Amino acid sequence: MSQWQLAQLNIARAVAPLDDPIMAGFTGQLDAINLLAEQSPGFVWRLQSESGNATDIAYDSDPLLIANMSVWTSLAALRRYVYTGEHLALLKQRKAWFSKHEGPTQVLWWIRAGHIPALSEGQAALEILRLNGSTPLAFTFAQPFSAPKRQTHIEPVGIT
Repeated sequence: MSQWQLAQLNIARAVAPLDDPIMAGFTGQLDAINLLAEQSPGFVWRLQSESGNATDIAYDSDPLLIANMSVWTSLAALRRYVYTGEHLALLKQRKAWFSKHEGPTQVLWWIRAGHIPALSEGQAALEILRLNGSTPLAFTFAQPFSAPKRQTHIEPVGIT
């Protein structure tokens, strides 16, 4: 077993509150997509509240900005989940539910196996990506980095 796992955070700004009928196509698929993730090879963990999803966990002061964060055994496992099957079909519909966002909306970073990242770690990783582009500390699918040879740690920087 590898000593590293891959964490990911993605954010999106909804075009309306999640209980608005325009968002029903998205919210109506959340349980199935979450279950699909949990049953996918390489899945380790996902951010969720008592409701079973992460949409009611505040990312910041914007009530329309939602976050999804998860941990996977490898980049290949996460890529397979994100870019195939039902998740890909949902991804292709995102413009119906989410507005364009300035800056990166997804970030990947390596964590020690067994570590459960706090949302603040994901926020810090996204900020590192925004400031520096893809680096070994925070990167994208388009410019990935291999697991580190030594311990690295994301420190929340300027995130409240």
